[in-house]
Amino acid sequence: MIGERPTRIPAVAAAPGIARARWAELRRTALPAPRQIDPTETAAEIERLNVAANDAAMELMALSDRVAEEGHEAESAIFAAHAAIAWDPALMSAATEEIEGRRTDAIGGIVAAGRAIAATLAAVDDALISARSADILDVADRIARRLAGLPAEEELLPEPAIVVAVDLAPSLTATLPRERLLGIALEAGSPTAHAAILARAYGIPAVVGAAGLLEALRAAGLDAELAIDGATGEVVVDPDEGDRARFEARAADLQAAHARDLAEAALDAVTIDGTAVTLLANIGGPDEAAPAVALGAKGVGLFRTEFLFLERTTPPTEDEQTDAYRAAIEPFGGAPVTIRLLDVGGDKPIPYLPMPPEDNPFLGVRALRLAESRPDLFVTQLRACYRASVAGPVKVMAPMIADGRDAATLLRLAEEARTGLDAEGVPIGDVTLGVMLEIPSAALTGRAWFDQIGFASLGTNDLLQYTLAVDRGNPALEGYRDSLHPALLRLVRMSVEAATATGIDLSVCGEMAGDPAAALALVGLGIRSLSMSAPSLAAVRRALRGVSLADLEREATAALDDASAGEVRPRFEHLLFA
Repeated sequence: MIGERPTRIPAVAAAPGIARARWAELRRTALPAPRQIDPTETAAEIERLNVAANDAAMELMALSDRVAEEGHEAESAIFAAHAAIAWDPALMSAATEEIEGRRTDAIGGIVAAGRAIAATLAAVDDALISARSADILDVADRIARRLAGLPAEEELLPEPAIVVAVDLAPSLTATLPRERLLGIALEAGSPTAHAAILARAYGIPAVVGAAGLLEALRAAGLDAELAIDGATGEVVVDPDEGDRARFEARAADLQAAHARDLAEAALDAVTIDGTAVTLLANIGGPDEAAPAVALGAKGVGLFRTEFLFLERTTPPTEDEQTDAYRAAIEPFGGAPVTIRLLDVGGDKPIPYLPMPPEDNPFLGVRALRLAESRPDLFVTQLRACYRASVAGPVKVMAPMIADGRDAATLLRLAEEARTGLDAEGVPIGDVTLGVMLEIPSAALTGRAWFDQIGFASLGTNDLLQYTLAVDRGNPALEGYRDSLHPALLRLVRMSVEAATATGIDLSVCGEMAGDPAAALALVGLGIRSLSMSAPSLAAVRRALRGVSLADLEREATAALDDASAGEVRPRFEHLLFA
């Protein structure tokens, strides 16, 4: 309860780490109130708006360059996308309509237009898209500040502190002095918002969804201490001695664990009876490559490329894609990097890819199914993959594959890309073509067509969703989301048998691979390559080094006949702690 000491506020983990310090509430200079204008001023206000939007876009491009120079190439794309928003004709048209229709000045026009577009995005039933509403508001605010003659960046954090706010604009997160930004605690926001993404990239502990935190802090006073755990979501206002000791111990444990992870990175993932397993990393941008190598990744099993395509008004060029892929390939020094082709659909609207609304976009025209209407998107991406492969071996996999016909589509597009580059005399390297197995039909029919491709990778997140008819975004169905369900395990075993019969490589790149207990089950079923987020590598490696393949195979075979995930999981958790 607010007023008691200490006060505990429930929150959502957003960026791992411990912070315990004074708190600071950012207070920016308020924008002036919108002014009603005379009709004769309309043209001048629209001109002011266009100039301010262009200036704001140029500032954002400069900020993008600064973030990239600091070693955060993927996060720099956030601000390049913000520049595109400032230049977006749709935003400018909406603001112009406000100026003309409501007789408001340019400040009122851009603020109203930004709020309207942001409200539309916020209403989308997709955490990634709804979180982008903050980006629209951030850009509109920057343009309005240009119009008002206010600085876009102010001295808002004079002393080290944990920043507390309802929400935090991405540009503020990137420009606050990092040596003084000890942590971030937001009442709103989500782990997929750009403020959270940037916090993770910068190594800043962060929590979101801490409703009531500002009220509790104001009641406790400006000198009150705040403690946050970005890995668990724990938030304590005015912690007592017991809380302080607990947070200090947790911080020491995290530091020791990270040091241990780095020290063990060179160890092989091999069972006690000598079965080797290759551990790979899932990455979402080139800047995640070097940290993955440091933690022992032997390559990339899933390079998500959507960051190049979202939040912009035109598709990325072939050169842009080539540069991004090469930047991810080079740190691995000859280990293979698996690039997933564009995976978007009606749930992730793209301005330059208009698509009619679908009742269920997860079962609609998405990923490689878009090739029927937009083959150019995939041919360009494949050309970039072939060009980038001169820096190291590349695997390219297509998502949303239902059967051999879809695999044939991938091969046809790749042939068009490769022959075009050959005709132009453009050097290409070693590229292997494969597919993601995330639709049950692909696993069920794989033996009939796997010989057409070079590899397959089980995308267990969607495979579980489609097998159990469980919406991944519905919290009411959390009890069905355990990947150790016997039905999923049977599909894994079937895929292993098909891959063995046709002589292709098979891996797992879903979240299941990063769960130590589930990783043991996968190895017991015959998987020998696991790809996961880099922070999960150490725990999975330790789990594998402490068990025998004989025990894993025995439990995995028995698990196929279990009735639920609740029966399967204890089998492998017992091995973890044996």
